[in-house]
Amino acid sequence: MAAKFGPAGNADSFSETHKSSLEAPQWLREMGLDCYEYQCGQGVRIRKDTALALGERAQEAGISLSLHAPYFINLANPDPESVKKNIGYVLAACAAADQMGAARVVVHSGALMGRPRREALEIAKGGLRAVLNAVDDAGLGHVSLCPETMGKINQLGDLDEVLELCGLDQRLIPCVDFGHLYARSLGAEDGAEAYTRMLNRMEECLGAQRASAFHSHFSRIEFTPKGGEKCHRTFADHGGFGPDPAPLMALVAKRGWSPTFICESAGTQAEDALTMKQLYRGERSGET
Repeated sequence: MAAKFGPAGNADSFSETHKSSLEAPQWLREMGLDCYEYQCGQGVRIRKDTALALGERAQEAGISLSLHAPYFINLANPDPESVKKNIGYVLAACAAADQMGAARVVVHSGALMGRPRREALEIAKGGLRAVLNAVDDAGLGHVSLCPETMGKINQLGDLDEVLELCGLDQRLIPCVDFGHLYARSLGAEDGAEAYTRMLNRMEECLGAQRASAFHSHFSRIEFTPKGGEKCHRTFADHGGFGPDPAPLMALVAKRGWSPTFICESAGTQAEDALTMKQLYRGERSGET
């Protein structure tokens, strides 16, 4: 199997000429891309008939789907009302994903809320267990949840924390956002050595089979020295923004892994996803 590449939501070039996300799968197929992440960051508002139609069109075009759950989910908030809301948000996201045939739902890990990292992580593990139980009770356990690495230093979600969350259940798949890890490390997590270390750590924690099929977000990121992530950039932006996708594509190709790469560039996510795919295919075919 090969890695898959596609955008998070709709690129500016798509929105300039198309009115509906229902047209996205065919557009992406014609570009030469493989997948599409539907965005529910501000809430799950897609109607059932629209989700079903999107799923049908994606299947016809050979585009695999994933879905991003609402941004305001905070697994590290122990307040019972917050836990209840988190469960509701994830259930809605999983229901919409199921309707459109999306196999994966990306979920934010949460914020520290002034707590030590270990304490926040233990709370998040409890919150995630509650979510998993509710998803199973709703008959939606076949939808994989993907806890995401986060870009701000005061957020839960460095690589080890996400891998520990994924250790709760074999169905959990890490969403490794390499731009976020670059930002929260203030630019340190970049290049072949850093990527090798991260991929090795994933395999150590998850096993080769599960690690090889990880979910990923990728974009260049601007960060601040104190906070980490500031904003997403594009591959064409000047200013030394990282991380560099080329070494990562080479390593994934060399390992024969088949992750899903969702590009989150600011407005050029489809074009930059295609650049990543071309880098990856060049490595697989022995080109430079």
